[in-house]
Amino acid sequence: MLFGSHLLKIERDLELGRLLLVMFLVVPIVEIAIFVALGNAIGFWLTMGGVVFTAVLGSYLLRLQGFAVWRDVQTKLNSGQFPGQSIVDGIMLAIAGALLLTPGYFTDAFGFALFVPQVRYAIFEFLRARVSVSTFQSSIFSQGTNGNSGPTSNGRDDGVIDLEDEDWRGRS
Repeated sequence: MLFGSHLLKIERDLELGRLLLVMFLVVPIVEIAIFVALGNAIGFWLTMGGVVFTAVLGSYLLRLQGFAVWRDVQTKLNSGQFPGQSIVDGIMLAIAGALLLTPGYFTDAFGFALFVPQVRYAIFEFLRARVSVSTFQSSIFSQGTNGNSGPTSNGRDDGVIDLEDEDWRGRS
């Protein structure tokens, strides 16, 4: 099984390498091609003005939707709910803001798409189907052998958690 998990890690590294290749090589080439084509069609100053306009508009939209997401997170936390989707929305809005502040129309298209709640929801559902979240609860107190609650059995809080075989499960 160790060999299989090693191959899985290599596959993930290759996928990350492909993604980085696209981000740092292909995206700038596409942006330059769009700048040249748009500059030829409408002129240099209108092209550059459009870049500045999308950055300003993106900042404004980020502020509006960012505050809305922040209020949603606070409301859910105050009602005792976990704001999972709202947190992911906030992360996606931060990515949208970064894309819109990056000069270029190609990245702006993706940035503006992330401002659409239905797009964020579709991405959230896509990620939720592929990501596993494990939770745990910890306490420095445990049930002592005499039935009283007290410090852990070794009498100190040294950060060590002892698990029995039935209390732990490996990732598959």
